[in-house]
Amino acid sequence: MKDLLSIVSHFQLQGTVQEINPLGAGLINDTYKVSTLEADAPDYVLQRINHAIFQNVEMLQANINAVTTHIRKKLEEKGEKYDVVILDPPAFTKSRKTIKNAKKGYREINMRGMKLVKPGGYLATCSCSHFMDYELFTKTIHQAAQNVHKRIRQVEYRTQAPDHPILWSAEESYYLKFYVFQIVDEK
Repeated sequence: MKDLLSIVSHFQLQGTVQEINPLGAGLINDTYKVSTLEADAPDYVLQRINHAIFQNVEMLQANINAVTTHIRKKLEEKGEKYDVVILDPPAFTKSRKTIKNAKKGYREINMRGMKLVKPGGYLATCSCSHFMDYELFTKTIHQAAQNVHKRIRQVEYRTQAPDHPILWSAEESYYLKFYVFQIVDEK
């Protein structure tokens, strides 16, 4: 339990950890339920990847990406629309050299996301790359909306939580941009 508490301490949890117990049979991964003391605080699931089975984490991530892409394509083919679509991709760029490709990626997923939202529904979208700065991310979302003929109404804008402060002397500390938009067909 001491090792698990040490691991849990690296995450920003709401509430005080009361206990950590095994969850499920653990045939592939070790999974634990992290119970909190306060009634209004959520419980959490902690899972360790079994490196004996998943020896190549990059390949595992590529597989997750392939499955996610397949599911997205199937949803698009069905033509269903949703009240809320949440886009939370990994950082599309980790250097200035790849900003152009990142911009294309963010524009593409936002266009796809907007197409999946019912008229009057909501799109939550974010970028966690400090190289995709506020102005560029905002401009890219605007271009995506224009490309799919949608009007967007900003409902919310946020940055990272206070435990990840934005230091004005370190631009890389301003990395998270998070928007919620209401999506309206362009008239």
